[in-house]
Amino acid sequence: MFATRFAPSPTGYLHRGHAFSALTAFEAAHAAGGRFILRIEDIDATRSRPEYEAAIAEDLAWLGLDWEQPVRRQSEHLADYHAAIEDLRERGLVYRCFRTRKELDIGRAPHAPQTPFIGAPLPPTEEVERLERGEPFAWRLSLSAAKTALGGFDDLTFIEDGAGPDGQSGLIRARPESAGDIVLARKDVGVAYHLAVVLDDALQGVTHIIRGEDLFEAAHIQRLLQALLGLPTPIYRHHRLLVGPDGKRYAKRDRAQTLRELRAAGVMPADLRAEMGF
Repeated sequence: MFATRFAPSPTGYLHRGHAFSALTAFEAAHAAGGRFILRIEDIDATRSRPEYEAAIAEDLAWLGLDWEQPVRRQSEHLADYHAAIEDLRERGLVYRCFRTRKELDIGRAPHAPQTPFIGAPLPPTEEVERLERGEPFAWRLSLSAAKTALGGFDDLTFIEDGAGPDGQSGLIRARPESAGDIVLARKDVGVAYHLAVVLDDALQGVTHIIRGEDLFEAAHIQRLLQALLGLPTPIYRHHRLLVGPDGKRYAKRDRAQTLRELRAAGVMPADLRAEMGF
């Protein structure tokens, strides 16, 4: 059965861009007679807030959406994600990386395109010494080990049923090398987004990933994780990003007008839906 989801992080209030993405997924599920799932991606404990989670449900209900119960909160399933990391560790697919963000930025020119980081495990003796000193580290996925385990990346593909930022559609060959050795977990924010999302989508039976085109590149590394963990590959349907009168996409960091503020100003949900083409 067709199943899709809207998976916001409770790190701020929803704005028009969130509403557009949620409605796009909801309407697709409704048209297909399928399932619409709300998932709270709150693995970033340093920024997630209960009041933002409560506001998400309030805003979506105001828009006229309903969803399956119970709602999955990632913070309640950390053991599942750590079990997956342990599985990858036992298979030699991840390694401890002790480099800090500052160390990785050394030598990079400001605003220059970032070269994907490729690393390797430390010599065992040095690793033990750094662990004994209590130095923090991140678990990174080893692209070289993953490539060996899969016999290459040529067979890694996914279907794009919408369009990427450059019009990509149809059968897409995944390019996980474009992301480098990504972090799968670190002490300050726990497990990383890519790992949690592929596990959750598989567990919840999500068949179609409907989200903004700004996340198109994430599909490449997520496809690799699906292959390594033996998970099904959903169909991807990326949509355009909603932008304001200034041509800039709506974003929390730019203090975009929130749905709560629109509601307080007397905007009706039907009017907002119509404004966005629903």
